[in-house]
Amino acid sequence: MRAVLTALDDLKAEEIVSIDLAGKTSIADWMIVATGRSTTQVGALADRVVRALKDAGAPTPAVEGVPACDWVLIDAGDLIVHLFRPEVRQFYNLEKMWGVDRPGEKRAEA
Repeated sequence: MRAVLTALDDLKAEEIVSIDLAGKTSIADWMIVATGRSTTQVGALADRVVRALKDAGAPTPAVEGVPACDWVLIDAGDLIVHLFRPEVRQFYNLEKMWGVDRPGEKRAEA
């Protein structure tokens, strides 16, 4: 996971969030959600993440959404990476689904 976070940081991904899924689901142990400012940046982030995974010795991940690059999903087994353009990320709001605040947002206290 460290290699993926470094790759995202190197290409200036925004609002990078790591979500621990252990015990919450069987689909993966970790999810990373990040934003790219444009479809070009989202595509470049996806390429860099796939390369970082391969360089770290992980099997080739499954990648979906590259032609449009509004939302790219990278499934690396125990790690899932979601890369979004800002408005697409806001629409789907995966952090809320998994009970995590997006950077700069706080839930109202009950």
